[in-house]
Amino acid sequence: AGCTMVLKPSEIAPLSSLVFAEILDEAGVPAGVFNLVNGDGAGVGSALSAHPDVDVVSFTGSTRAGIAVTQNAAPGVKRVSLELGGKSPNLVFADADVDVAVRQGAAHCFDNTGQSCNAPTRMLVERSAYDRAVEVAVEAAAATAVDVAGKPGDHIGPLSSQAQFDKVQGLIQTGIDEGAQLVAGGLGRPEGLEDGYFVRPTVFAGVTNDMAIAREEIFGPVLVLIPFDTEDEAVELANDTPYGLAAYLQTSDADRARRVTRQLRAGMVQLNGSNRAAGSPFGGYKQSGVGREGGRWGIEEFLEVKSVSGLDP
Repeated sequence: AGCTMVLKPSEIAPLSSLVFAEILDEAGVPAGVFNLVNGDGAGVGSALSAHPDVDVVSFTGSTRAGIAVTQNAAPGVKRVSLELGGKSPNLVFADADVDVAVRQGAAHCFDNTGQSCNAPTRMLVERSAYDRAVEVAVEAAAATAVDVAGKPGDHIGPLSSQAQFDKVQGLIQTGIDEGAQLVAGGLGRPEGLEDGYFVRPTVFAGVTNDMAIAREEIFGPVLVLIPFDTEDEAVELANDTPYGLAAYLQTSDADRARRVTRQLRAGMVQLNGSNRAAGSPFGGYKQSGVGREGGRWGIEEFLEVKSVSGLDP
């Protein structure tokens, strides 16, 4: 179609985008088709999203920044696709294999040092299995190694910036102040990693859904466990969030899986540790964004529909 694009990577982590640009250049993509512009969001990002020559803006980042992008794009009435933050629930029913479900859920939460928008950071556990779930989550946190990013081995690395480190530390302190039970990790850096933005994999028990650590996107390796008594309560807790990106469900009851999945207000639901299908849409409800990435849905975000009548066949 002859459409061109401009990519502005994160000013905090731009290197992968630079490599991508080099790959496209070496592959022979004509000059001007793909363009990379570095800069901060407030300056370069705002200018790009407001520019009259830009027809579509696709943004991945925080909800706060997504709102700013939408406001900048509004005077031009241009289309905006947003993939934003999340506070994804992981519903663990007692009929699931609780040990496996909690280990997998904790690993997914801690993966990428918790810097994933779809991380299952709120683990909602049926009360009869709650104590065991806490034990397994503590074991999972203790087994999660932390080390420098370039070192070989299975471990998580540092956070992306000083600002993010300070935010995570502040929310851990908030959880302590709110009365949640700190059962693993906590404030400060792991032993031997005094330099850098390293965080201890952290688990809170005794959490209620009105606490800040259960409502704010922490974007760090912090898992909170919340008990529930009934299926209806589990769904209510899961949906009681301004976000709606992803949800996770662990149960051996197929009928329950169908009932609960239909009621979850999230753009993506994954059952019993399954992976997302290739080509499936990625995106959420509410303050987690608008539009979708991935598959044909992602392509359609960049397409226009034209109706033509009266041409001879």
